[in-house]
Amino acid sequence: MFRRAAAFFLTAALITTGSHGAGTLKKELSIVLVHGAFVDGSGWKALYDSLEKDGYEVIVVQNSTATFDGDVATTERAIASAKYPVVLVGHSYAGSIITEAGNDPKVRSLVYVAAFAPDAGESTKTLIDQPVPGAAPVPLLPPQDGFLMVDPAKFPHAFAADVDTETTRFMAVSQVPWGLAAVEGKVKTAAWKNKPSHFLITTEDLMIPTPAQRSMANRIGAKVKEIKSSHAVMLSHPADVERFIIDASKASL
Repeated sequence: MFRRAAAFFLTAALITTGSHGAGTLKKELSIVLVHGAFVDGSGWKALYDSLEKDGYEVIVVQNSTATFDGDVATTERAIASAKYPVVLVGHSYAGSIITEAGNDPKVRSLVYVAAFAPDAGESTKTLIDQPVPGAAPVPLLPPQDGFLMVDPAKFPHAFAADVDTETTRFMAVSQVPWGLAAVEGKVKTAAWKNKPSHFLITTEDLMIPTPAQRSMANRIGAKVKEIKSSHAVMLSHPADVERFIIDASKASL
């Protein structure tokens, strides 16, 4: 995905224009994929290809991750463009986004992938600030001009230790800065209180500690599956993530 410039720019064109591809749709359900912090929508490329081939309408959201309200609004526009009822999928910080945007009546269910799941009145920062005994600190650099970055030298191990180094080195130098206004943006209404939720927990995660994920999944009453994976599970185990999303989509039909 990140190895060939042509493939990367093709993906960027798809997600920027909001294209749903030219495949024949067989499922009357739309899957909306929302990326998290420090990366962009191209990380969903393998999932986009597989799910669309399986007959779903797949929409990949491209958020700026500059402000929480802005990312929610972008995701809401993607939901509005969907042809069918929506399964809303969020990775990492996008768990906070789908918690708010998932209140849209078109959203049938929520899928959290190694994600944050705040309650009303909470932000992503609220959850980050809750200590997890024994968890290694995330190697964030000091904020600059209101944005956070992961130390590029430590990014490959912290974010995606089970992904090939050629890919992770590129990810490290192509990071999308994460705005403090996104980190600190508070959820107004938590959609998981009224929508079925599914949570894929990553047990080798150095960005969101596994105990924190388990606690959040339990709090929201999600249907849970655990997988031995780094935080970048959609890159290291795309087939497993696809099966998890498909199971969630079947439960939504």
